[in-house]
Amino acid sequence: MKSVYNFVVTPVGQRYNNTKKVGDSELIINTEVFNHQHVNRIARVISTPTVGETDIKPGDEVIVHHNVFRRWHDVKGRERNSKAYFNENTYLISTDQIFLYKNKNKWQAPNGYCFVKPVKAVDQFNTDSERPLVGIVKYSDKTVDVGDLVGFRPSSEYEFVIEGERLYRILSNFITIKYEYQGDEEEYNPSWA
Repeated sequence: MKSVYNFVVTPVGQRYNNTKKVGDSELIINTEVFNHQHVNRIARVISTPTVGETDIKPGDEVIVHHNVFRRWHDVKGRERNSKAYFNENTYLISTDQIFLYKNKNKWQAPNGYCFVKPVKAVDQFNTDSERPLVGIVKYSDKTVDVGDLVGFRPSSEYEFVIEGERLYRILSNFITIKYEYQGDEEEYNPSWA
């Protein structure tokens, strides 16, 4: 199956990530369909659009928007699928719904975006556990280098948990400064991630 303008994807695993293995048992951590935090965001590309150029290939894993696999209730209380739904294992998504893709076992950011890892706060007077608006580039679209310590605009970060690491997706144009390392920077990853 191919689409003219959309990627055809299938979820890796279930539509929701709402269970956790505890010893020999499985614990249900969420029973709500409307909570976006427990929606699966990992998909595998079945086919790419026939129109346009892309670095994403069939078989690549992608991180997608949280509404792709999500179910919701309409105003009459009926449960509905997202507009991307084609059938239970097939979804049609546009380019702007793909946030990160894995090509040759390496995550890569699409053009225009970077993923930044928060930095632990070192200021003794700061009550926050991480430095605001500062991070280390984890995945880049090549506008900045991976490993750079950067600053970004307020309210420009969009939180993701990718392979157990909490990262912020930042529009590359919203990265405002590249800092020099001072030697006290430490990546911050909370225990819940």
